[in-house]
Amino acid sequence: MASKKLHPKVEEFKDFVRRHPKIIEEAKKGSRTWQEYYENWYLLGEEDAYWTPYKSTETKNEEAEEKGFVTQILSAVRKMDANEMNQSLSKMSNAVSTVQNLLETFGAGKSSAGSSASQGSRPFSFRKD
Repeated sequence: MASKKLHPKVEEFKDFVRRHPKIIEEAKKGSRTWQEYYENWYLLGEEDAYWTPYKSTETKNEEAEEKGFVTQILSAVRKMDANEMNQSLSKMSNAVSTVQNLLETFGAGKSSAGSSASQGSRPFSFRKD
């Protein structure tokens, strides 16, 4: 099945609409038709004040938050002291090994006692009729 090529201006309009999802919402509500939106876009252009209510402010805020997050991480990395990080990592390593030793100690006692008790009894008992 061959796909139909759209006019380049229509493709540009579709890209414009994808960048401004509020237009889609308004068109679905039925306040204006796609034809009206296309004609206004074609005659007025993308930068006209007509499109201001449809422009998404979320993308600008997300970009600002991402930049803020990256700058926070970079400032935290700059403030880090290698010796303090090394000490913290060694303390965490010791804590993890202690927990592992405890689990091995208590886990080994349970498995040996539990396995000997389960070997002597049957999990299912069947009676003869």
